[in-house]
Amino acid sequence: MNAAAASFVLDDVAERLAAAKRPLFITGAGISADSGLPTYRGIGGLYNDKTTDEGFPIEEALSGHMLMTRPEITWRYIGQIERTCREAGPNAAHRLIAAIEAEKPGTWVLTQNIDSLHGKAGSKNLIEIHGTLHRLLCTSCNWQRDVDGYAGLELPPKCPECGHAVRPDVVLFGEMLPQAALRQLSRVMEDEPDIVFSVGTTSVFPYIAHPVWWARQNGVAAIEINPGETGVSDICTHRLKMGAAAALGELWSRLHPDA
Repeated sequence: MNAAAASFVLDDVAERLAAAKRPLFITGAGISADSGLPTYRGIGGLYNDKTTDEGFPIEEALSGHMLMTRPEITWRYIGQIERTCREAGPNAAHRLIAAIEAEKPGTWVLTQNIDSLHGKAGSKNLIEIHGTLHRLLCTSCNWQRDVDGYAGLELPPKCPECGHAVRPDVVLFGEMLPQAALRQLSRVMEDEPDIVFSVGTTSVFPYIAHPVWWARQNGVAAIEINPGETGVSDICTHRLKMGAAAALGELWSRLHPDA
């Protein structure tokens, strides 16, 4: 797409976003690329196509079964992922989506990311469908705590109240999605978003691709922001083959030309 064509698409998308009251942003690893995080596949992406030092496929090391049977292995790699996320911060894309929500309270974010960067940027209407690394849960009692990071924690940690194993509030391989998050997503879709953005995600999971399909079937604009081809590229009404921060920056400047 040449510069003139890209500018035309940006103008059109900005006009539609300006008129929208209930935008839905679906985000994946690509939105965190400008924060220095790798664009990875699933929770194990920092080790994509690799095995652990113990010889396990990363999907096995980061599985619910491994957490129950050999928690020290799961926590070793969860800890490495958390350390990488902790050293990052929200980038312009996260902040601009939060700014759009501040202007349009009907805005929602559905994210696959477990890095907590949307929340740190100020997004409040947030569905973290795969959970967050920065909330710890006891596997036996009701103890839970939000943490800034794992620095200073003995891994694997024990519950300070009952002494049983603690886990991060994330969806490991082989585990079910959180029902509360699925119910919230259902409510958002029942309210019928009036514009849908797919930002930095390959959309391989049906629950991530579904809102885009819904938009196409219901005459709602579906915009993809992604430099590459994805599972929803062919069904989106608008495509911006750009990085997330650059594309959202261009849209923001069109919404606020005097800023």
